Formats: sequence, C-alpha cells, structure tokens
Amino acid sequence: MYRILFINWRDIKNPEAGGAEVHLHEITKRIAAKGHSVTVLASTFPDALPEEEIEGVRVVRKGGKFTFNFHVPGAIRGLSREHPFDIIVDDINKIPFYTPLYVKRPLLALAHHLFGKTIFLEAPFPLALYVHMSEAMIPRVYKGTRFVVVSESTRQELVEKGIPEAGIDIVYNAVDHTVYKPSEEPKPAEPLIGYVGRIKRYKKIDYLLEALKIVLERIPGARLMLAGSGDYLPALVSLAARLRISDRVDFMGFVSEEAKIEMLQRVHVVVNPSSKEGWGVTVIEANACGTPVIASDVQGLRDAVVDGKTGFLVPFGDVDGFARRMQEVLGNEELRKSLSEEAIAHARRFNWDDSADAILRIIEEVISGRTPQ
Repeated sequence: MYRILFINWRDIKNPEAGGAEVHLHEITKRIAAKGHSVTVLASTFPDALPEEEIEGVRVVRKGGKFTFNFHVPGAIRGLSREHPFDIIVDDINKIPFYTPLYVKRPLLALAHHLFGKTIFLEAPFPLALYVHMSEAMIPRVYKGTRFVVVSESTRQELVEKGIPEAGIDIVYNAVDHTVYKPSEEPKPAEPLIGYVGRIKRYKKIDYLLEALKIVLERIPGARLMLAGSGDYLPALVSLAARLRISDRVDFMGFVSEEAKIEMLQRVHVVVNPSSKEGWGVTVIEANACGTPVIASDVQGLRDAVVDGKTGFLVPFGDVDGFARRMQEVLGNEELRKSLSEEAIAHARRFNWDDSADAILRIIEEVISGRTPQ
C-alpha cells in the first residue's frame, strides 16, 4: 500500500471545479479503491469543511482561492509529519507550486495545460503577468521531474519549453461509461445547443453567444443551454441582453453531475469555443452521450475532437464559422446521426479505470526509481 498526496488548487466539491478536478477525483478515488492511502490537498471555498472524506479520498483544505500556493509548503510539512507519504503528485493547474524546490521525497508532476499568453485573455494585466512569469519558471524548476500530461498538445508544449521528452507520459482524460451514455429517449424537437464548463473569460463563451445570434436568423427555434459557474457569468448575461437573445439562452449555473448528463443527452450539439484546453473532458463526456462537439481548433481540443467524424473544429475566434457548423449540425439529421455514431465509438476508447491504472504504474516507477521505458 502506498501513501500518496495529490496537490491541486481545487477539489471536486469546489463550485469552480472543472475538467482538471474531475480528472483528479476520478483518478484518486480509483487508486484509493485499490487499497492505497490517498490525500488531496486543495484550497478552501465558502462553507467548505477544512477536511472530509470523499469516496475514500481524504481531502484537506488550506488557504484561499488566491493564496493557496503560499500555504502548500507548510501544509505538506504538517501532513508529512502525521502521515509520511511515499510520493507527492503535483497537479500543475494555474500557478505552479514549485515542489521540486522543497519536496525531498519521490515527486510526480501532472499537467493539463499551461496558460501561456492566453492568461492575458482571462485576468487583469498585473495578475496575468504574475501567472505568466510563474509558468515561465516551470522548465527550470521541474526539469528533472517526471511528468504525466493528458494530451499530445500539452506534451509538445512542455518539450518546446525545455522539459525532456523522455520524462513525459501521456495518460488521456476519460469518461465513466456507466453514467455517460446515450439516453433511451429521443432528442427533443427543439434544436438544442449545449455548453458545459467553467464560465471564465478565456473560455470565450462570448463567441458562442455571438454565433447563436447568427444561428437564430436561420433557425429561430434554437436554444442554448449553458451550464457552469464562474466570474464571467454576469458579463455573459449582459451580452445576451445586448444581443437580444436572452430568451433563447438558459443560464443554468452550477449543475449536479446528474443534471449535466441529462443535458448532454438532450442537446443536439455541444460547443466549446475556448482559447485553450488541456484536452477537454466535457468533449468526451458529450461524445459518450451520443452528442457531437464543435470546438475551437486549439491546443487540447484538437486532441479530443476528431474533425468531421465526432464533430468539427473551427478556427479560434471565427464566429461565423461556429455559426455555420452549428446550423449545419442542427439542420441535418443524417449528419447528426453519423457524427453521433462516430462520437460514441470514439468515446469508448477512453475510460477512467485504464487511466487510473496507467497513472498508478507511473507512480510505482517513480517510487522505485525506475526510469520510463
């Protein structure tokens, strides 16, 4: 039995949890189910317990939304004194924790994607510059650390920044096929478009609203179901009002997993116009439900969408292009059927059991000191 500490800014119960947190939860609960002792160190959020157990995983919360990274070194020391760990997994998601500088036990880094210059689309300049400069230190600080990434795009990004290719393993994001599956009910007659994810500026959901405005000129009965929470939500509500499409957009806010699955099963197409992703868990979740995805042709999303088969890739920022593809999918039942069949088959290639097993094998290699094969 191994004692394993995972560090991430958020845990699965955080209201701002996204794909990285789904990945963390699905992997850790499966490793814990195999008899290993798994702890997740994450930040606090309003009304959060300082500590709780979630599906066999101990979750310890320290610091706040913007200060968690400053609490990590001390929290690791405190947790290690009471519960010595065999390995620490540093989930690099936002500002790095620089664990190689102070962790003296086996260490594994896990990366979904780096913000790079896209952080300037999300945050005010001083904060964006801080994040950008923090990421710039990753190649120097983590150069001798074994990495797991979730896509070829992220692997290539790390290689280009100076991380040795031989020390990077790809373990894809996945889906729970026992719950993410096509509905036995037919799709509704109303043309439905879906979005699931955090509501952040860099996700560029404003492009989706602008594209919807165009779609409604051809398909006036179309409706957008927008599920997720985040600090950019008020701006989107205002934009929908200015575009005079508020009555065609359902701002659903944070939804339960059950509600998310029901929505993915009902909609005819899911759209992700983001400027960058690590891979896009919701893409494969939608595909597993039989729903094609239209996404930006950017890092991460181009790894998850098989263009022309499971959905379509559109040049980033091409609002007209998104609108054309949305109209095409909504207006062509035969095309939707073909995309749906391909999407289901594609999604079956990815399951969390395989991904958890792969990460556990890498953890064992790092603990034992074995080099990648």
